[in-house]
Amino acid sequence: MTSEGTSTTATSARPPGGGAGPGSQRVPASTPAPDGRPEILALRALKLGDLLVAVPALKGLRRAFPEHRILYAAQEWLRPIIPLTEAVDDLLPTHGLDDPLPIEHGRIDLAVNLHGSGGESRGRLEEIGARRRMGHRSPGWDGPVWRDGALERERWASLMSWHGVPADPLDCRLRVPDVANPVPGAVVVHVGAAYGSRLWPVERFAEVARALAAAGHRVVFTGSGKERPRALAVADAAALPEATVAAGELPLDTFAALVAGASLVISADTGAAHLASAYARPSVVLFGPAPPSEWGPPPGPHTVLTDASVRVGETFSATPDPALLAVTVDQVLAAASDHGIF
Repeated sequence: MTSEGTSTTATSARPPGGGAGPGSQRVPASTPAPDGRPEILALRALKLGDLLVAVPALKGLRRAFPEHRILYAAQEWLRPIIPLTEAVDDLLPTHGLDDPLPIEHGRIDLAVNLHGSGGESRGRLEEIGARRRMGHRSPGWDGPVWRDGALERERWASLMSWHGVPADPLDCRLRVPDVANPVPGAVVVHVGAAYGSRLWPVERFAEVARALAAAGHRVVFTGSGKERPRALAVADAAALPEATVAAGELPLDTFAALVAGASLVISADTGAAHLASAYARPSVVLFGPAPPSEWGPPPGPHTVLTDASVRVGETFSATPDPALLAVTVDQVLAAASDHGIF
């Protein structure tokens, strides 16, 4: 776990406030202009899965503050997902915590710390001079005590509820994108992950995909642009054509549409798995360093595979966690069969 209480990303250790003073930094053109409504800024400058587990909290804020404009501070590439939450009005492009938040001092009515509980995120929110703040109990902040090991959806929903904003941790659904699903009913095999600790071996993904294709399913391999070579290697090992590889080619909203209409999603514990949860699509999720008790899917057509007895838990390791490597091809195929694929 980092000082910010998340196992999904690392942030710089540079002290907050080390740059320009309050209100003195140049506000970039990408900062949404005020529209006359009071504003809430929810900080969670992390990845797709981190956004999706925070959706229940964001929906709670939307219901509690219908007259407010809600801004979500995170990386620009997440923008296509923002309207699908039906809770957030706009994105404030924010790449981590190294720099001050790109918004005018004193503009925000309510600052909400959904990033963590450490000094970096608190400092960045303190710098913007919001009239009110929500977060965990820390110096200068009132709130619930941070609990290590909490299920992430419950953590952030509970934070809202403590502050008088009712939130249901199971309220995690997204709206289906308006864009067309490129392969309706496909089995989505998401071969990538942010860290080597979550990379199930290429040959095992290939063996699973080969069995799925032999059963008559349309298999689509997904991942980021950087993960496309890995996806191509899986397709090649499975003797499937390059046309089955969509990694690096789908805009994020199209990827969401693909998952929303999938017959099955097979993925490590990544954003793809969280999208399957958001659309209640059958999924087989392979867990390595992160425990399902913290990042697992909600109740639904989701199967978790891992071996906690051998988990090392080093998120940023370059090699797959033993808990992930303990998952066999036969286990994945059996789980797929349980979801009616075979």
